[in-house]
Amino acid sequence: MLTLADLAFRSSRGRVAPGPKGSFFLGSLPEVRRDPLRLMLKAFREYGDVVRFSFGPMVVHLVASPSGAQQILAENNKNYGKQTRGFKNLRYVLGNGLLTAEGDFWKRQRRIAQPGFHRQKIAGFAEAMVRAAEDCAARLESKRGQTLDLASEMSRLTLRIVGETLLGYDPSHAADEVGRSLAYLLHIANLRTARVLEVPPFFPSRENRRFRTALQTLDSVVVRMIQERRRNPADRGDLLSMLMHARDAETGESMDDRQLRDETMTIFLAGHETTAMALTFTFLCLARAPQVARELREELTSVLGNRSATLEDLPKLRFNKMVVQEAMRLYPPAWLISRSVEGPDQVGGYDLPAGSIAFVCPYITHRHPRFWEDPEGFDPRRFEREPPKGAYYPFGAGPRQCIGSGFAMMEAELVLATLARRIKLELAPGAPVELDPSITLRPKDGLAMTVR
Repeated sequence: MLTLADLAFRSSRGRVAPGPKGSFFLGSLPEVRRDPLRLMLKAFREYGDVVRFSFGPMVVHLVASPSGAQQILAENNKNYGKQTRGFKNLRYVLGNGLLTAEGDFWKRQRRIAQPGFHRQKIAGFAEAMVRAAEDCAARLESKRGQTLDLASEMSRLTLRIVGETLLGYDPSHAADEVGRSLAYLLHIANLRTARVLEVPPFFPSRENRRFRTALQTLDSVVVRMIQERRRNPADRGDLLSMLMHARDAETGESMDDRQLRDETMTIFLAGHETTAMALTFTFLCLARAPQVARELREELTSVLGNRSATLEDLPKLRFNKMVVQEAMRLYPPAWLISRSVEGPDQVGGYDLPAGSIAFVCPYITHRHPRFWEDPEGFDPRRFEREPPKGAYYPFGAGPRQCIGSGFAMMEAELVLATLARRIKLELAPGAPVELDPSITLRPKDGLAMTVR
């Protein structure tokens, strides 16, 4: 069903993209709520690189080609904002931090945070990452023969790493509580995005009460951290210290506690949840590909012997890096990127009218058969060559590309080298592996693996 804006735009510019009709009132909304990955993959295979959906009153275009993704995220990024229902619901959790902010405010926050992620700065975090990973390996070694939820283990590990390195605070004592609260909040934010009718956050429903309780759990950890820093404001060399001491170049103002809270919550999500899921899926891929796991262990034995990995080892651990890259190709934690179309544009010869929504989907682009040979296969060696231009973007692209991509890759490589050298993880017999495409891509109900 075409809107007036569609008709006007069509007459002046070009073609309306093909796509499933869906039901008269809801379009494809029921399908996207049930299984968004299945819907989008099926639509991509049937209709091509640009697919038009109706999700209730919303017009949404899925853009799957590398060139289209680059146009939206990089080349014409100023035409694509974050005024989407997804970001609106994410703001209830994260506030107005780097991930959700826009315009001049985002530019200011990015300038302040950028020095904290310079190469020399994050290099100093390597020892803390390895130390945390070695402690995790020791804990897993003590559970040989037992079956555990690897997603929870990786979340606990990455929470400690991001806490110690970026926030100067070890939240390990609250890791389970923080992990559960964050997972629930992201799940509800995702559910709300796909609903036809929005229930106001202040309405006293059971879901809203539980949502507020989970948010208060996270807030209590973050506020306690900020208050402790206010009492002891010495510069500790971490990102939180830098944010607290930063001054706006024009006004001389520093961040208030609300801004610090929003940025800290964003760090918890972007620096903890995404890397945890990347590592979880990496071990899933290794468990399914024993020959790749053997090649990885051979490299680790050759380079490291029986010692811990260091930052200086990473250039020699080339296969180790390729394993991480290939796992993030198949299972990118940021599996879907949404943008609001501010002004009319054309992508791949099709119209994207102002007021509609654009979906860029790394999960699909990373499987595009025109750019990837054997796209569903797990083959780390494919990264011996540069990926096709624009076909691989697990951290996004353009000016909004993840500020912590270097930090995340270093962390994932060091953790993988540390754990894979000491333990082997096997999929528990009969354990289901089902994807949960929430705000991040997660294994639904965790990932049951046995320590060997």
